[in-house]
Amino acid sequence: MTPPRRGRRLRNRLGLRARVTAAFAVGALALSCVMAGITYFAARQSILAERQATAQHQAFVNASLVERSLRSSRSDLTQLLESVDTLPGSRSVLHTGGQWYATSISVSERTLPLALRATVSGGSAATQRFVASGAPQFAVGVPLPSVKSQYFEVFSLAEVASTLRTLAAALGAAALVTVVGGAALGRWASRRTLRPLAGVTDAAVAIAEGGLGTRVDAGDDADLQALASAFNRMATNLQQRIEREARFTSDVSHELRSPLTTLSASVAVLQAHRDELEPRAQRALSLLDADLDRFRRMVDDLLEISRFDAGSAELALDDVDPVELVRHALAGASPAAGADVPVDVDPRAAALRLRVDKRRFERVVANLVDNAARYAGGVRRVLVLPGRPGGDGRVGSVRVVVEDNGPGIPPSERDRLFERFYRGELAGRRATGDGTGLGLSLVAEHVRLHGGSVWIEDAPGGGARFVVELPLDPEGSGRRAPSDGALGTTGPLAAVVRPPSPEPPRPRGTVAS
Repeated sequence: MTPPRRGRRLRNRLGLRARVTAAFAVGALALSCVMAGITYFAARQSILAERQATAQHQAFVNASLVERSLRSSRSDLTQLLESVDTLPGSRSVLHTGGQWYATSISVSERTLPLALRATVSGGSAATQRFVASGAPQFAVGVPLPSVKSQYFEVFSLAEVASTLRTLAAALGAAALVTVVGGAALGRWASRRTLRPLAGVTDAAVAIAEGGLGTRVDAGDDADLQALASAFNRMATNLQQRIEREARFTSDVSHELRSPLTTLSASVAVLQAHRDELEPRAQRALSLLDADLDRFRRMVDDLLEISRFDAGSAELALDDVDPVELVRHALAGASPAAGADVPVDVDPRAAALRLRVDKRRFERVVANLVDNAARYAGGVRRVLVLPGRPGGDGRVGSVRVVVEDNGPGIPPSERDRLFERFYRGELAGRRATGDGTGLGLSLVAEHVRLHGGSVWIEDAPGGGARFVVELPLDPEGSGRRAPSDGALGTTGPLAAVVRPPSPEPPRPRGTVAS
């Protein structure tokens, strides 16, 4: 079971284009091997058969001449054998009167196979291929019963073997060229075949980045109509669902404002007459005031989120000193969170000027500080640092770092903490804090709106560091906005970006560096 499972894992690691290319290459290899094998063995059989037939005919002719000469006289037998007309590379051997005679010292009775000699001695002509001195040989034996002799002729097949080796090398080279050509053809075919899927990929990427108006067009390709239709239905259903959720959140938040205002006014009246209430009623009023304040913050957060979802969030940019703005944001945070928080400023950041929406920037800092106070034992320090340099080599951004006293955040949870209503390991444990799970998601939304980044890392000495990096000038930061028109795809299935809907999709909430 292990090898098939390993093979499946290997196939899964290979991309679809690589698998198609490999399939073409393997098919070309198999086909070329079969064709080369058939060609080689057919040519080998033909060449050997022709060579052996010629040698056999020549041997019988020469045997007849030797037999006539032996009947007519008893001349020098060695000279007789040398006078026989033989093919190039052939050698003659004669056995007569119990003696062996040969035209070359390279052949003798020991060279001839025993089975061949036995067959010819029995009165039957025979042929046999064998190897002598490392070279292939072909021997023909003819009995001469009238003179009680046997005639043998040995033909060298070295030239035939060399021809066959050359043929095998040529067929191997042709097979290699065929495999390379098959792989190239497979690469081309896979690119052409999978090109329509690039349109689906671009459309999926556009939808993931917020362009829910993206659709795909299959053109006139009937085979792609079903895929395009299913993808477009999925995108439409997704867009409608997210828009319904966004409208629901916005509507509920707005509807809650009126009763919340009435409750706040009523609690304010009761607070004005707090001294007239019994101690038990005062405790109940305190609990009511705290929960009402938490409820108010949650509604405000939902309204802020609904503005992002509705695409109505706008920046009111001002040219500010980031250090002073950080101190002002700490002063505006809750007393328990922002009191006596040290601010460390890098000298290079002290001279920077930042174009930012002050209200949103203060909200970012306040939410980070409040989050540390609720869940991480408070803020250890806040740092203001220069960010990464821009294209001209000068500082192009500023970083605000909030370090807490907590145990740190596992890497697996760092991105999820910026999701809405997610509070990590504290989720579901009501006693650990009164947060709504929207504070960090709002941080990510505000930072994203400025074209910046926010992420979490380990702080020196323990704890977590929340790092916010904002460009000095959001308008020149090169942020990419969704654009209408066609995406840069080729092939029959192209992604078409339609005008954005009045209510864009809700962002994921995390902006990673």
